Amino acid sequence: MCPTAYDLGEDFKVALLSVTEGDDKPFKYPGIFARAAVTVISKIDLLPHVDFDMEAVKAQVLTLNPSAVFLQVSSRTGQGLDAWLRLLSDKLEAKREVL
Repeated sequence: MCPTAYDLGEDFKVALLSVTEGDDKPFKYPGIFARAAVTVISKIDLLPHVDFDMEAVKAQVLTLNPSAVFLQVSSRTGQGLDAWLRLLSDKLEAKREVL
């Protein structure tokens, strides 16, 4: 059973894709990528060392979810983490305004 098909009470779904996994995952696992508000592409510091087509991944995800948002991050270098944390902070602030 895949939990991507169910509402689990989360505020929004996030798909996490590491560049080391390969660029074919969105069409292999369309459920999560079609429902995810955000696709976080991680380990981008390894891009020079792996066969990963960023534009192909984005095109696949956008085919499944035209309103998808992409973030590219590296925990090793810190690249993109500020945008990820800002997004989480903005979502939390929006939720607090509703409550």
